[in-house]
Amino acid sequence: MVRANGAVSLRELARVVQTSEVTVRRDVRALEAEGLLDRRHGGAVLPGGFTRESGFPQKSHLATAEKTAIADVAAGLVEEGEAIVVGAGTTTQELARRLARVPGLTVVTNSLLVAQALAHANRVEVVMTGGTLRGSNYALVGSGAEQSLQGLRVSKAFLSGSGLTAERGLSTSNMLSASVDRALVQAASEVVVLADHTKLGTDTMFRTVPTEAITRLVTDEPPAHDDRAATELQALADQGVQITVAGAAGAPAPEQPQAPRGQRSSQLPGPRRGQVPGAPLRGVLGDQPPDRARVADLRRR
Repeated sequence: MVRANGAVSLRELARVVQTSEVTVRRDVRALEAEGLLDRRHGGAVLPGGFTRESGFPQKSHLATAEKTAIADVAAGLVEEGEAIVVGAGTTTQELARRLARVPGLTVVTNSLLVAQALAHANRVEVVMTGGTLRGSNYALVGSGAEQSLQGLRVSKAFLSGSGLTAERGLSTSNMLSASVDRALVQAASEVVVLADHTKLGTDTMFRTVPTEAITRLVTDEPPAHDDRAATELQALADQGVQITVAGAAGAPAPEQPQAPRGQRSSQLPGPRRGQVPGAPLRGVLGDQPPDRARVADLRRR
């Protein structure tokens, strides 16, 4: 599966091999030790994933339920009559499908997929940048795209990316895409990042949005035992990023308490669904060795 898609979530692996995420996580560790893949928070990628970028067909099948929930919540942040920019990506494409119902909206985008999702929305005006088409993600990039954004001013920018960390912010694996995303950010008063839990803690080559420039993060609820993703969310909140976590049905969970920019908070996120308050997240994986047959099955996939 990792070879075919470039990346895969632990949830998807557990579903395919019909076992628990805890078991899959242990087996993925064994495959990483053999150099067959690299672990990422909530998933796995092919070795060398720091610079490797999956194409649209691969990304469109990764964390689909999470992206849908995130898009549902993000659409609620857009008001009638607003002017916004929407960047390229599979999550922003999901958002665009929901924006078709917002009357009087103006959407500026460099994504052919976003424009296509809004093509038949009579009450939405779509403005596309110029630029050179990048076939792997159906986005317009280059100097033409960046120049068309000069002098533009909108209320919000909705962006996705390849990775998000509290230390560096949002990043992507492609230099041209990163440059256009930075131009989109410059045009907006607020920056909303859409990133599912598999991207939390992942750092890729080119930074697009520094943490201090991110107004809000809309993400999904990390798996019950993904304490590293929870730690990353807390670190982002400590730096003043507003965190909105989409529930299973797309409804937002209660937002994490935010600290003013420049002021750190000592309050950790509350217990997640299914977690006993105060129960440690570590230690639940046990010390049992990976099941050799199951590891072989994952390797074949």
